[in-house]
Amino acid sequence: MNGKVVVITGASGGIGAAAATAVARRGGSVVLVARREAELRAVADGIGEQALPVVADATNRADVRHVVDAALERFDHVDVWVNNVGRGITRMPSQLTDEDIDDMIRVNIKSVLYGVQEVLPHFKERGSGHIINVSSMLGRMPMATFRSAYNGAKHFLNAFTWNLREELREAQPGIAVSLVSPGVVATEFGKNAAHGGPDSRSLPNAQEVGPVGEVIAWVIETRKPDVYTFPGAKAAVTRFLSQLGEDPVI
Repeated sequence: MNGKVVVITGASGGIGAAAATAVARRGGSVVLVARREAELRAVADGIGEQALPVVADATNRADVRHVVDAALERFDHVDVWVNNVGRGITRMPSQLTDEDIDDMIRVNIKSVLYGVQEVLPHFKERGSGHIINVSSMLGRMPMATFRSAYNGAKHFLNAFTWNLREELREAQPGIAVSLVSPGVVATEFGKNAAHGGPDSRSLPNAQEVGPVGEVIAWVIETRKPDVYTFPGAKAAVTRFLSQLGEDPVI
């Protein structure tokens, strides 16, 4: 990974910070993006000269364009863009408001859309690049009913990622598109969910954040298209999906 420049959004803590640390440990340079300046600079200080912190809101297109400009000014190029911004919600489907849906789309979808659209011209000019979208197991198996709108947003993200990969496959074969799907991770995700909710760090079988960051670094190295972050995840999804749907009896 020596010489690679990796932009990571949502990098002031949790999965983003862990991924940045893993990338830097492998010799890559990282552009860290988040709104929380103090926390972002703390992560950058822990990494050292390989890190460039850029305070920005990934749900604002102009801010994302500024991130691209800052990365190119410092490092001259970008190799990988990791869309990691996300927010959960604690609200049952029948209780969802317009504002709830708008918030989930803005944070979990538009942040990805802006990242993709603002970095793609640079990748196309170079003929190479790698987009990694961080999704969730709930985007495959929406088991947590109280996360209803978040589940829906991650299903949207999965479909968008698949379609983007197909769009670029022939026209831009040097640009890879990957999806990473963690399960429950021991971060402040649950604590920071809209309308509150259980702290993810207190949930049983929550995966430590370090290994999730290592998986993202591995995806950068291998360019694998679709990856879960813990053993047994694929089998669990297969079992879940096998229970759904019936062929029609005509």
